[in-house]
Amino acid sequence: MKRLLGTVLAVSVSVLALPALAGEAKVGTIEVKEAWARATPARAPAGGAYLTMANTGSVTDNLLSAAVDVSKVAELHTHLQDGDVMRMVAVESIELPAGKTVVMEPGGLHVMLIGLRGPLKEGTSFPMELTFAQAGKVTVTVDVQPVGAMHGGKR
Repeated sequence: MKRLLGTVLAVSVSVLALPALAGEAKVGTIEVKEAWARATPARAPAGGAYLTMANTGSVTDNLLSAAVDVSKVAELHTHLQDGDVMRMVAVESIELPAGKTVVMEPGGLHVMLIGLRGPLKEGTSFPMELTFAQAGKVTVTVDVQPVGAMHGGKR
């Protein structure tokens, strides 16, 4: 009976802890948190995912790629000023200097989700696998926030 009660208690605590862990992951010296995406209209061809990455190590690492099932392609992107026009461009990698934090947010660095297989619906989530040059691969849960969400999914 004690063993059963202990198991039930452990499972209950684990389930209650899941919301706190959503959008967070760690691999090696890389900590990923606040992973989110904006909800998209029904026929939107693309969307964006954002997150915060902290490199707690003493060596620079690089985010090399992202992979998701919600779109055909996931590319690392940034925005560049081209005269009076802000342009979105793909980048090969995103540098994470040792001891620094890099924030991916609207209007800056982000993961571009191209060829959405369906709309990103507010209140849902999806897994995204990130590959780092040094730390390796980690999967983080991306929470879908309202259309007007900004940094960290806040309006």
